[in-house]
Amino acid sequence: MNKNLIFDIKRYAINDGPGIRVTVFFKGCPLACRWCHNPESLSPQAQKLFTAARCIGCGECVKRCPEQACELTPAGIVTDLERCRVCGACAEICPSTASEISGRAYGVEELLAIIEKERPFFDQSGGGVTFSGGEPLQHPEFLLELLAACGARGIHRIVDTSGLASREVLLKVAERTELFLYDLKLLDAERHRQWTGVDNAPILANLRALAATGAEIRIRIPLIRGVNDDPANIEATARFIDGLVGGPKLVDLLPYHGIAVGKHVRLGGEYRAEGMSEPTADDLERVIAGFAEHGVLAAVGG
Repeated sequence: MNKNLIFDIKRYAINDGPGIRVTVFFKGCPLACRWCHNPESLSPQAQKLFTAARCIGCGECVKRCPEQACELTPAGIVTDLERCRVCGACAEICPSTASEISGRAYGVEELLAIIEKERPFFDQSGGGVTFSGGEPLQHPEFLLELLAACGARGIHRIVDTSGLASREVLLKVAERTELFLYDLKLLDAERHRQWTGVDNAPILANLRALAATGAEIRIRIPLIRGVNDDPANIEATARFIDGLVGGPKLVDLLPYHGIAVGKHVRLGGEYRAEGMSEPTADDLERVIAGFAEHGVLAAVGG
């Protein structure tokens, strides 16, 4: 049976497209955005998360770990990530859910059963299912099978994507998708590489190709003060969007927030926040006005 790692399933989602939705989060992403609010989505492998504030110091994880990767110290539980094999034994035994595993393998039918349970909400609100991540286009075979199955059941389908995928995969997915939520971060190639780790040329080219098919697209911009809120980037982004053949003229601005700090710590890493901050109300007004000057309607949220 074809299975795929999913790190979260959000029911009653109201910010991932129209209506009330189920959002399925795929694990693994080809970008490494410094501001990513779901750092557990970046790796395609299962990962251990540890929340120190929940730990009661019982030591059960130390006894259960087959790799002896957990140690009870005066500062609390410490996990040797080099020895940890992410088997999940610590999470199974932890009475306070301090230890958790991000990433569980689901089959198509199992996911469909979860999605189908929310159908009354879909029917009432005009909602459906949104496939997000991570990057769902990194898992084309599984995603296409899911999209086909949802389509056969009359469920509205959205794919939330960074756009970094093969053109062939993107266009195949477009045949089975009612709406794309397409991220744009930065138009300048060098700055895009600096903040996301990848070139934006294929992302922009894919968006042009997707818009030319007549696919329904909503552009989403994670707005980070000090990164992509400057007038030059706003003008370049607006001109690019305005030039898309048959493309969208509506942009959703997603203001940056620092919620990811705790998640990085729980993964055993660090969060580099230098150069990034939350946009102010004045920043948002300025950016919205900047887009409007070039014929693009921007709004906060989406």
